Amino acid sequence: RGFCRAYLNETQDVFLDGHVRAFDHFGGVPGTVSYDNLKAAVTKVLKGRDRIESDRFVALRSHYGFESWFCQPGQDGAHEKGGVEGEVGRFRRNHLVPVPRVESIDGLNELIAAAMAADDARFIAHRRIPVGEHFDPEAPTLAPLPAEPFDATTLSSHRVDTKSRVCVRQAHYSVPARYVRQRLDVRVGAEAIEVLDGATVVAAHRRGRKGDEVLALDHYL
Repeated sequence: RGFCRAYLNETQDVFLDGHVRAFDHFGGVPGTVSYDNLKAAVTKVLKGRDRIESDRFVALRSHYGFESWFCQPGQDGAHEKGGVEGEVGRFRRNHLVPVPRVESIDGLNELIAAAMAADDARFIAHRRIPVGEHFDPEAPTLAPLPAEPFDATTLSSHRVDTKSRVCVRQAHYSVPARYVRQRLDVRVGAEAIEVLDGATVVAAHRRGRKGDEVLALDHYL
């Protein structure tokens, strides 16, 4: 019901944010989570199942107290993840074909949430209870959530250009014009960014894609 895949280091904040949302959705934390050898979690593949994990992923695991288990790379590990990839394919074919048209990431999240609810109500083969109820016996085995969720955002420093913009992950975002040629901190999340002057948020935007220019008219008035 919840799968998060990432292919580049720059998607690590999305990968971490997906964990925070998944644990909150399930109301607890599993003891062990299985992974493919994605770059957001693994910086180096060693012998067997040993891995050097990224610092941020280690911080996430330490915060929630779960263990990681990595599939074998290549053909040796193909059988270890086939069921998961098959389920992803089934979900995509049933709910995301044709490709949906949405106005925002919020709209896409709402569409997927409705599809998940529909899947919870379906029956598999001759089983007597729907998919959603199969989770009930397993829920008590989850560890409780920590008092505070993990902060999946990252903080970096950026120089404001002459057009009153900061460039973050190859997208441009406007800030108030008084900050031209100054350096400001930027907090980057999976869906939004905040530009900071010290502890004060001076600009907040929905996160854009590579090449986007996200501007607010008020920043230039």
